[in-house]
Amino acid sequence: MPAPRGVTVRDVKPADFIKLYAEHLKRSGKMELPNWWDIVKTASYKEHSPVDADWYYIRAASIARKVYLRENTGIGALKKVYGGAARRGVLRQRFQTASGGLIRHILHQLEEMKVVEKCPEGVNKGGRRITSHGQTDLDRIAGQVCASASRRV
Repeated sequence: MPAPRGVTVRDVKPADFIKLYAEHLKRSGKMELPNWWDIVKTASYKEHSPVDADWYYIRAASIARKVYLRENTGIGALKKVYGGAARRGVLRQRFQTASGGLIRHILHQLEEMKVVEKCPEGVNKGGRRITSHGQTDLDRIAGQVCASASRRV
């Protein structure tokens, strides 16, 4: 059964989309893992590195989705999205941002794959936006998610 027409990333559940797009990124072989993927933490307030072996692809899929949903998204905004509460012992928890280097590395990988591109320096002052190739790619995956959800029902 072909994927329904006119389905976008906004129309499907985020968790299902991110899982399927992460699998697509892993299968494509265009995104190569950095040497430090297994020892890096995703934020300074984290105690350990992620447990899931595919965490890098999942974060890349999630970042691509965030850029798709909101143009002109920069690294600072993504650091806030992936940040969280830093536990400081007996002191109160405070919000801390995620690792900017990790997000920057993933965005560079997505730029090489022609999924995202830098916005022109103008009124919006930079950030990233989805390319037309990236939009068709993400919408195709969203169609697959929608088709698999309709088969399950």
